[in-house]
Amino acid sequence: MQLSCAGLIRLAKLALVAVVSLSLAKSAQAEAAKPNIIFILADDLGYSELGSYGQKKIKTPNLDRLATQGMRFTRNYCGNAVCAPSRCVFITGKHPGHAFVRNNGEVKPEGQRPIPKAEQTIAELLRSHGYGTGAFGKWGLGFPGSEGDPINQGFDRFFGYNCQRHAHSYYPNYLWSNLKRVPLNNNPPVPGHASLPRDADPADPRSYDIFKGQDYAPDRINEQALAFLRKNRDKPFFLYYPTVIPHVALHVPDEELAPYLAQKWDDPPFTRAKGYGYTPHFTPRAAYAAMITRMDRYIGRVLDLVNELGLAENTIVVFTSDNGTTHLKAEVDYDFFESVKPLRGLKGSLYEGGVRVPLIVRWPSKIKAGSTSGFVTGFEDWMPTLLDLIGEKTSAPAGIDGISIANTLLGKKQRPRKFLYREFSGYGGQQAVWAGRWKAVRQNILRKNNKTPLRIELYDLEADISESNNVAANNPKVVARLKKIMTREHTPSEFYPIKPLD
Repeated sequence: MQLSCAGLIRLAKLALVAVVSLSLAKSAQAEAAKPNIIFILADDLGYSELGSYGQKKIKTPNLDRLATQGMRFTRNYCGNAVCAPSRCVFITGKHPGHAFVRNNGEVKPEGQRPIPKAEQTIAELLRSHGYGTGAFGKWGLGFPGSEGDPINQGFDRFFGYNCQRHAHSYYPNYLWSNLKRVPLNNNPPVPGHASLPRDADPADPRSYDIFKGQDYAPDRINEQALAFLRKNRDKPFFLYYPTVIPHVALHVPDEELAPYLAQKWDDPPFTRAKGYGYTPHFTPRAAYAAMITRMDRYIGRVLDLVNELGLAENTIVVFTSDNGTTHLKAEVDYDFFESVKPLRGLKGSLYEGGVRVPLIVRWPSKIKAGSTSGFVTGFEDWMPTLLDLIGEKTSAPAGIDGISIANTLLGKKQRPRKFLYREFSGYGGQQAVWAGRWKAVRQNILRKNNKTPLRIELYDLEADISESNNVAANNPKVVARLKKIMTREHTPSEFYPIKPLD
């Protein structure tokens, strides 16, 4: 049988349509197979403030359950010792010696110094691979509308606080929804920093009622994160959830506070008598514990919705913290809670307690439930790791400092990293290098009248996790080797100079 020319053309068109349809179907199938990603970042949560990391007083049932369902890391290091530079390491995959943001810093009237548009972020990379991207919580990497605004750095959706200082209050009068202000029912807003009125009785619990609002911002943020999950259920998504909890001020609804008040702890008021710190609270120990439990409750809602939507098996969940527990002891009694025990140091320090933080990762049927890893990992590792886990390893940008820890997560053999590097121009100027069992630390690099600003301390973390015994004098070759890494990995920064190193 012979076909006419028109018939041949019709057959060719049908064949082309079939090929295109098959190709689109395969593409859609491959996209649907890519795992979803939920990355939850606590704010100032210490290494030992979860039940799964030894906490006895604070209840975190949802995160403890997450740890039994996935892998718990014991040597995970955040990006830096305070908020913004730590988040920059995660977002860009560059350690603090190469990252753009290396310390906190405000840009008036609202926001922080923006990361440049030229920086490739994890959100931009995931979006290029078909992911819906959303950020919910505290940003801190570029003032509203700047090139560092989350909407200009790869996120389709943002809801929360753009500015870190704005986030000091849990009862503000607005939050940001993409590039628009959304009013909250707090009139007037509760300040993040304030003192009791002069005529107030600090022994009267009613004196502290002025620091309670109506519309609790973390509630609104959690609602929007859940809405994002529902909207993106049919495509791969990246949910970045940088919760503001448990960063002070001590603001928490009374219903969350009640169970801890029942504990009847010895809990003297934080009055801010000297005018320093955040807002006063009548029972600061109970308030801090209640805030962390409230955070755990929000995370439980996220995990419950993932289960309800039938997405749990194909969703990678990561939980960690941006730095260690705050050093403001009158507000957060880190000794009472043993917040970083047995580590030395707190927020702002490159000693272990300032930067070694919890890390829990769950991916059912891929990551062994109830497992523990001592692999040394840092925030810069998440960009190459997530790209590796979604099958896009080759798209990791040149010039990043992280390594993929996919093999560790999947139970395969992985070579130990050669080193991990941190520097911080704040709190006197600091550097640190981890290499195997060794850790080298420089402190007070920028302090005036410091006669030995470049003195290096050395600790054997396998024998001395609390960094109590400086063994530099007995190991000069190790010190010399790690000093070379400090010199090589530091690059000068216009905005965050460390002059003795520059």
